[in-house]
Amino acid sequence: MVQTRWIRRAAIGGLLVMPLVMTGCGLFSKKTNGEIDPPRTNETSNVDGTNTGQAQQPGQGDATQMTVYLKDRNGYLAPVALQTTFGKNEQPGQKALEMMVDGGSYASQLPEDFKAVLPQGTQVKSFKVENKLAIVDFSEAFNSYTNTEERSIVEAITWTLTAMPGIEGVELLSEGEKLQEMPVDGFPLDEPLTRAVGINLEAADGVNYANSTPVTLYFSSQTSHDEQYYVPVTRLIARPEKLADAAMEQLISGPLNKKELTSVITNDVKVNSIVQKDDTVTVDLQDPAYEEGQAAPEEMLQAVVLSLTENTKASKVQILLNGESNIIDDKNNSYTEPVTRPHHVNAIKS
Repeated sequence: MVQTRWIRRAAIGGLLVMPLVMTGCGLFSKKTNGEIDPPRTNETSNVDGTNTGQAQQPGQGDATQMTVYLKDRNGYLAPVALQTTFGKNEQPGQKALEMMVDGGSYASQLPEDFKAVLPQGTQVKSFKVENKLAIVDFSEAFNSYTNTEERSIVEAITWTLTAMPGIEGVELLSEGEKLQEMPVDGFPLDEPLTRAVGINLEAADGVNYANSTPVTLYFSSQTSHDEQYYVPVTRLIARPEKLADAAMEQLISGPLNKKELTSVITNDVKVNSIVQKDDTVTVDLQDPAYEEGQAAPEEMLQAVVLSLTENTKASKVQILLNGESNIIDDKNNSYTEPVTRPHHVNAIKS
C-alpha cells in the first residue's frame, strides 16, 4: 500500500506534529502580496497531466522557464521557476537535475533564500525516459550527503522530474549500478519513485500512521525580501470518505507550522460542495463577507487550484464563491471559467 511505503522511510520522528490553531475572520480580510505565474482560462492545450512543471522543450537558445525543487531558508522544499536557455541536445530532465546541484554551474541563478539539494560535485552521467520512467545515472559524488538530507534529496528529484510531461516515475543509478536503496540512510528504491513519496511530510495531531491517508496542500511563505511563494506540504490524516473534501478541510484548517507557513484561506470559510466530472473539479466556497464583484485574493484562489489538482488528478478547477462563478482576483485574472493548473509557480527573483 502507498501508506506503508511512506511510513517505512517517512522519518516520523522529524514530522511536524503540532496542534491546529484556528485564526482569521473572513476570506477577504486577508491581505496578500507577491506574484507568481497567473492562471489563465482556456489553456488546457498547454497542460500535460496535472503537474506543475515544464512545458515541452523549446528550441536551442530559446529562453524558457524550468521548475526545480529547492530548499528554502526554513528547510522546506518548494518549486522555483528559473529562467534558462537550452543548448544543443540538452534534455529538460537532465538540465533540471544539473541546476539542483549544490555549488554547481547554475548556483548563481538560484534565488537568495534557496539552496540546491543534490550533493556538491554530483554529475548526471546519463538520463533517459522509457515508458514514462525517468532513469538517472549519477556519479559517485551523489553518495556524499548526511542521513538527515536523504529524504529531501529523494523528494526534490522525484517532484522535479514527475512535474515534466511524460514522466510518472523515477529510477536512480550510481555509476551505472541500479540503486536498491539510497546509499546513506537506506530509503527504499526497490520500486520507481513517484509523488507517492510525498513532500515536506507532516502528520495531523493524533493520527494513526497505519490507518492514514496523505493529502498534499499548498500554503504560503515569504522570502527575506517579502516575496510570496507557495510551499507544498504532504499531511497524513485519518482516512476520509472523500479525498477532495478532506484536502479542502485541511487547507482551511491551515498549516501546522504557523511560524514558517501562512494560511491561504481563513477558517470561517465553508465548503458547500465539491464535484468532479471528467477532468474538472468544481468547488463551491461559502463566505458571508464576500460580495459579488469583489476582487478575491489571488493567493487563495491559486492555492485551491494547486491543492485540488494535486489530490484529484483533475487538470481544471471551477471555483464558485457563494454559488457565483463570476470571480476576478486582485491581479485582475478571471476565474469565471475553469482554470488549469499552471505550468510554473514561484517565479522568485534571483
